[in-house]
Amino acid sequence: QVQLVESGGGLVQPGNSLRLSCAASGIIFSRYAMAWYRQAPGKQRELVARRYPGGTTTYADSVKGRFTISREDAKNMVYLQMNSLKPEDTAVYYCHARGPPPMSSEHWGQGTQVTVSS
Repeated sequence: QVQLVESGGGLVQPGNSLRLSCAASGIIFSRYAMAWYRQAPGKQRELVARRYPGGTTTYADSVKGRFTISREDAKNMVYLQMNSLKPEDTAVYYCHARGPPPMSSEHWGQGTQVTVSS
């Protein structure tokens, strides 16, 4: 059974930092592209960052230069370091795993709330 468990969310003031963690189990982690998505109230879920097994990363334009995605394959962990947080970063953040082709199976975590407010 695949499980993705996020942690690290919370309330933070604008300009501060937060690090999200996602622990994966039930998959061959090193073969999966790992990503963070977020969904703000009334908005569609959007990709924040993705890190591929080979190390390539992609970021949403809105977080480039502020957020960093990293992974520790030996621990089956993926992280999202969020710096210079803004109120518009407030959302539920979800961990996502996508397996290699041809199956390309997808899995989601339950989400963790991040609130940026003074």
